Amino acid sequence: MPRHEFQPGRLIAGVLIVLAAVIYAGDAGGLWDTPWFVMIPVVAGGLCLAGAAGSLTGLIRRRKGRTAP
Repeated sequence: MPRHEFQPGRLIAGVLIVLAAVIYAGDAGGLWDTPWFVMIPVVAGGLCLAGAAGSLTGLIRRRKGRTAP
């Protein structure tokens, strides 16, 4: 299996989408009652955080890729 580079933005997005799924599953299973508007900050905040992490990662990788003349 070929190795790939670590992408923290995708990791953050995936974790928060799984968190949203767990919250909805708990609500559907009757373990707790979740209002519908709770998902908006979880999903939107997670995507914003993932975008920020991805941008920061790209900036760091671009800067490391430069070599001094």
